[in-house]
Formats: sequence, C-alpha cells, structure tokens
Amino acid sequence: MKVAAIQMVSGPRLEANLQAARALLEQAAEQGAELAVLPEYFCTMGFKDTDKLALREAHGEGVIQRFLSDTARALQMWIVGGTLPLQTTTADRVRNTTLVFDPAGQCVARYDKIHLFHFDDGREQYFENRVIEAGATPVQFALQARDGDRWQVGLSVCYDLRFPELYRAHALAGADLMLVPSAFTRTTGQAHWEVLLRARAIENLAYVLAPAQGGAHDNGRHTWGHSMLVDPWGQVLAEREEGEGVVLGTLDRGRLRAVRQQLPALTHRVL
Repeated sequence: MKVAAIQMVSGPRLEANLQAARALLEQAAEQGAELAVLPEYFCTMGFKDTDKLALREAHGEGVIQRFLSDTARALQMWIVGGTLPLQTTTADRVRNTTLVFDPAGQCVARYDKIHLFHFDDGREQYFENRVIEAGATPVQFALQARDGDRWQVGLSVCYDLRFPELYRAHALAGADLMLVPSAFTRTTGQAHWEVLLRARAIENLAYVLAPAQGGAHDNGRHTWGHSMLVDPWGQVLAEREEGEGVVLGTLDRGRLRAVRQQLPALTHRVL
C-alpha cells in the first residue's frame, strides 16, 4: 500500500494553508497514495499560542473538518488531518486533535494529543499547556486497503514521540503502522527527530510515517521538517528535508511479517 507524508510550511492564514494542503494531497493521490497524513498544525501556525482559539471547531462541524471530509471523498483516499484545534468546555483551551477520514469522507477516528510540549533553553520557549488541554487515551484505527489487506494504525502527535510507552501500547494492540504528525522545532529536531522515529519503529517492529512542518514560518519559528517513512527494521525508506512536498513510500506486508518472524522481540517481553 502506498502512503504519503505531507510536509508543509504553514502560515497564519487558514485559507492559504488549506489551499496548500489540497494541492499536496492531490499530488499524493496522483502518485497512487491510499493514505495521506498531514502534519501537526497544518491548518495554522499563528503568531501566538492563543491564535488557535479563533479557529477552534466543535467535533463534527467546521471549515477544517469539512475540508478534510470533502477532500478525502473527492480524492478517494484516507486522510489523516495532522492536528486541528477542537473546542473544549473551557473557553481558553482547545484540544490538539488528529482526525481520520476514510475515502467516503467519514470521520472514523479521533485522537487528542496526550503529551504537551514544554521547552525552554533560554532562547526558545514553548509551553503547549498554556492553550492546549491534554488528551488521555491512545487510539488506533483499522484501514482496509484497496487490495483487501487490513492495516492497524496507531495515532500519536509530535511530542508524544518521546514517550515509548504510548507506542508500546499501540504495538500490543496490534499496530502495523504508527503515525507521527509533527511540528518539531529545528533545535530539537536536529538533535532527536530521526533517532526517535527509528527507535519507535525498531522496538515495536512497525512502520512509522511522520509528516512534519519543515521550514521558516511567518511567525519566526523554524521547524525541522525531514518528514519520513521508516520501516520495521529502522531503515528510512523516504525523506524530505525542507519545504513543502510529498514523501511517498510503500508498506510491504511481506517485509513486516519477515522482520517480525526473524526477530520476534515483542513476544520476548518480560516486564
């Protein structure tokens, strides 16, 4: 099954971001992708954290969700909407949410980011908990490919990548593929992005598809990019360093089965 990680350099304007996302999703569909995953904050990279509040939507309605649903249906493709702000019961908070749409345009899964980014090196400061309300529940969904094969997919977002227990929970639930839509900073991405993605793939004997924001944004932030597909042996199969684009790769059931048979590490768990 062909899959695509969509790399973007989103700005503060919703309409422009959706137009850019649509063009990239069309590219992915034209190249045969059955699943395309957008990066974290694909719909907005605002000038301040509270800019997300103006774009928040109720689950099941709103401009961003209609865009994802309509595009999935038009392109006959599974689309994972990186993250978008969904409203909570609190006026000054949103959930940082991943939504999954099937080729019929139906929303089939929702994951609210569990781990909230906190970073302060004296020059850069990020405190997601100022605006984001954390989720609490791991989520997987089943994807039926065009060839009839069934893939179990585990959802995660960006900072979640540093918490291996989430990915082990996905593995124990049968995940074959783990998604990591992200907006890693240049500082943390250069140091940790690839090694963490490869580790999550290796230790859980699963594919990892990680679309990212990748470039210099209008708000002055510089994200790391390097969207990639990693196989269960930890090999990087496809990657894009910076700028908008489509990272295309193929999930191979035979390869997955062979790696798990040759090194059945998950069956050797003791703790």
